[in-house]
Amino acid sequence: MWIWTNLTTGTDFVLLGLFHHIQVPSLLFSLIFVVFLVTLTGNIMMIILIWMDLRLHTSMYFLLSQLSIMDLLYTSTIFPKIATDFLSGKNTISFISCRIQLFLFTTLLGAEFLLLAVMAYDRYVAICHPLHYSVLMRPTVCAFLVTGTWLGSLFNALAHAIYILNLPYCSSLEIHHFICEIPALLKLVCADTTHYENGLHVSSVVFLLIPISAIMASYGQILSTVLRLGSNLGTRKALTTCSSHMIVVSLFYGTAIIKYFLPKAYHTTEQDEVVSVFYTIVTPMLNPLIYSLRNKEVSAALRKVLGR
Repeated sequence: MWIWTNLTTGTDFVLLGLFHHIQVPSLLFSLIFVVFLVTLTGNIMMIILIWMDLRLHTSMYFLLSQLSIMDLLYTSTIFPKIATDFLSGKNTISFISCRIQLFLFTTLLGAEFLLLAVMAYDRYVAICHPLHYSVLMRPTVCAFLVTGTWLGSLFNALAHAIYILNLPYCSSLEIHHFICEIPALLKLVCADTTHYENGLHVSSVVFLLIPISAIMASYGQILSTVLRLGSNLGTRKALTTCSSHMIVVSLFYGTAIIKYFLPKAYHTTEQDEVVSVFYTIVTPMLNPLIYSLRNKEVSAALRKVLGR
């Protein structure tokens, strides 16, 4: 017989985390710590560069600064708990803390999915409709799109955080994960979650499939426009401009789709953790590196600041 747990009484979840099945946990923690420091440094530097250099005060770089802010908050939501658990030897998380972490994580994850689609639209307008770019992506429109990504993701995350942690949980409160993430929590629920999982699937379509479809459509139009131009120089310039964004999209969406859309029979709990590490810890580190190394304007701004 299932024993249902009332989490409002103060019962804690147990986050088994990344280290319980690793032979050398200190080495893994050291690696994650270095990744965290690189993520902080890279994203803070990107935000400062865009703020300081007037040449980067455009819609494209405003969106890029929003991506850095999201990655910064994203990593800061996850790593402190991982570090606290490892250094203290305690891996519990309270009901309230789990709900807050779930809300913040889901908000930032959804906002980044939508923002990457907005960034693809920005590149589509810049390359396919350059004469109308200053109108279609004027500051008010850009601010409206960014606000929409934040608000849409916030309300979605709020609904999930309220609902899933009000479900009845079984006697075992061990979460086979290093964060309070929806799929890991669903495995502990002692009730029929079919209707909720259908709603979760709809949410995944809205925040994953629709944005990635919009991204693919945008870049399909960009490729078609560039090929019609018949200019090798123009083609190289357009592909250079868009390639950084496509690398980021492939890394972020690819791992998320594996996690949320691949049938459960095709991945284990351990594989889920590895995939989650990639899109929660590794990708936020790579984003500023990809954009800074492959973008001439950002590289020039960095050299200018370092030259001072």
